[in-house]
Amino acid sequence: MISDRDIYASANLMIKRFGEDAPMQAAQRAEGFMAEGNVDGHAAWMRIMKAAEELLRQRPGPGETIQ
Repeated sequence: MISDRDIYASANLMIKRFGEDAPMQAAQRAEGFMAEGNVDGHAAWMRIMKAAEELLRQRPGPGETIQ
C-alpha cells in the first residue's frame, strides 16, 4: 500500500507538471493501468487523482473547516 504522503507528493508533482489538468492526467493513467489489468496501479492513480483535486480546490467543501 502506498502511503498518503507518497500519494500527495505524486499529486503535487502532477500539479507542477500539468497544472489544473493534473486530475485528468492522473485519471488517464489510472485508466491505462486498468486496461492492462493492473488493479493496484489503477487504485494508486485514482488516489493521486483525488489528492490532486483536493489540492487544487480553492474553497472548503460542504461541512469542511479550514484548520
